[in-house]
Amino acid sequence: MLRRFGASPHDAEDLVQEAVLRLHVYARAGNEIRSPESFVARTALNLAVDAARHAHASLYEDTAVEDLAIIDTRPRPDEVFDAEESLIIMRDALDRVSLRTREVFFMHRLQGFSHAEIASRLGISKSTIEKHIASAVTILAMQRELE
Repeated sequence: MLRRFGASPHDAEDLVQEAVLRLHVYARAGNEIRSPESFVARTALNLAVDAARHAHASLYEDTAVEDLAIIDTRPRPDEVFDAEESLIIMRDALDRVSLRTREVFFMHRLQGFSHAEIASRLGISKSTIEKHIASAVTILAMQRELE
């Protein structure tokens, strides 16, 4: 029964042995036991549950939810400003490429289309798509070096 619930053969033996010892202690204390098999089975299952709880005790936090420190994961105002400034610089750099290059670059990077999907949608070759993306990336890399 314990093996069906995931106990290893060694652990199952130990749990049954502990349950039998508890049966003897309970009987020696003068308590009546109507079904020793049921007593051992129930005790062994309870011991298995306790062992599982004990093994996973480190997964639980002892601190009350109200006392936990809450970390603010929002970006700081200076980080937002820097990101917006970077986007403006990138947009200005991409304004220097053709409309088709910008469209292909955005379809690939922002919308997640593959080169083949973009080529199919725009009716141009995959090689041309690769050239457009390479042009946009080159312009952005050159802009980055200037910063």
